[in-house]
Amino acid sequence: MTTDTRTSGTSVRAQTQVAFQAGGQGLARLAQVVLGAVPGFVLPVGAAVVAGVVTAQVMEFYYPAALMALAAAAVAGSAVAAACIRPTADRTRRMLERWYGIRLPAVYQPLPKLELDDRGHWWTGYSYHRSQTVAKYAQLVHWGLRDRTTRAEMLWLVVNPALAALLGGAVVLLLVLGTAFALGGAVPADGFGPFSSRMTRVTLSLLIGAGMVLIGILLAPYAVRGYVEAARRVLDQDGRASHAQLTKRVAQLTETRADAAGSQAAELRRIERDLHDGAQARLVAIGMTLGTIEHLMETDQAAARELLSEARQSSARALQELRDLVRGIHPPVLAERGLGDAVRALALDSALPTEVFVSLPDRLPAPVEAAVYFSVSELLANAAKHSEAEQVWVDILYRAGILRVTVTDDGVGVADPSRGTGLRGIERRLGTFDGVLAIDSTSGGPTTITLELLCELSSPRTSTSSAKA
Repeated sequence: MTTDTRTSGTSVRAQTQVAFQAGGQGLARLAQVVLGAVPGFVLPVGAAVVAGVVTAQVMEFYYPAALMALAAAAVAGSAVAAACIRPTADRTRRMLERWYGIRLPAVYQPLPKLELDDRGHWWTGYSYHRSQTVAKYAQLVHWGLRDRTTRAEMLWLVVNPALAALLGGAVVLLLVLGTAFALGGAVPADGFGPFSSRMTRVTLSLLIGAGMVLIGILLAPYAVRGYVEAARRVLDQDGRASHAQLTKRVAQLTETRADAAGSQAAELRRIERDLHDGAQARLVAIGMTLGTIEHLMETDQAAARELLSEARQSSARALQELRDLVRGIHPPVLAERGLGDAVRALALDSALPTEVFVSLPDRLPAPVEAAVYFSVSELLANAAKHSEAEQVWVDILYRAGILRVTVTDDGVGVADPSRGTGLRGIERRLGTFDGVLAIDSTSGGPTTITLELLCELSSPRTSTSSAKA
């Protein structure tokens, strides 16, 4: 029983400490909220008041002085408020991300370019104007009123000070009244003693004041959360944050699709060129040789036999070129044995000693295997040409739906995608599968290049092996 009581007391003290820490943090954040809302309210109102007063003084002896003062106040206040719109919203977005990790990306519609027509008028995308300056400001105002994010920021400029005053004012009111009540409780005129009316009133004042202060401190975190929720609803109406992420994702997919289409077209052109310059030319030559042999069979059999030998050699070379071409499109070992054995075959043909470790539960999808195979082939070729390395290690590992391929060499390092097209081509090839390329290559080496792709397998069979070439 004593142990349970002690544990309960420790738990209560810990919870109380956490509550007061959260309350202190809430008060600090609430102060930032109030201070951050001040410029967006004070500056436009102050500019409007100053402009109105100055205009009224200047126009004192004219009839429409009051009307001109109101117009000047509206123009000045609107101009200053327009300048405060985006900074206020950006400050709120930074606070939300810093405090709670809530990201509210600002996605603005593109501003149309001003166009000058044949008549000398400026087209804003919405209307025509003779003056370029007028067209510029008219376009800015029209765009701001049409852009959803800017409209939300305008609304937030109005809501922000009101919300800060309401939430911050409630907490501050509790703190101030509680402190005042505790320090200035009612003091009756009769005697002062342990059980006197005066002592009772002072004690009650202290208790009530301390309670109000305590409530204010504990209420601060909830006030901040209410502010954050309101900011999220205003600045991210209709879930524009997720819409912005979706837009970014669509742009990425469009780019990778264009890269894939471009790579496919380039590969088709390469195949066509290799066929035209290699096997096709040899087959045409063989056909012409066979035609010559046909005419020499009756007149010069010795020459016909020599031409037959040349035709046989040409056919063997054409067959080899066709095999090399097919291997460049999709290597037979990759189709028959899978990625692990195909990479081992690459290691055997590599100019550098290469050690391969493979841990794959089963065959990967054919497009993924091809992409990784040609990427590893490019990396091994780069290591042989540029790294001055003596050894290369290739690790192929599949875990939790992620294929990770690491190629490491002990060369001089400083692998840079901007220095050539090889690494950029690998990035584009992996981008088709949402894969990433990570490079760790310091001066002096070693160089480690990691490929990661999300993919699924077909069966749980495990195959783990290593080989040295």
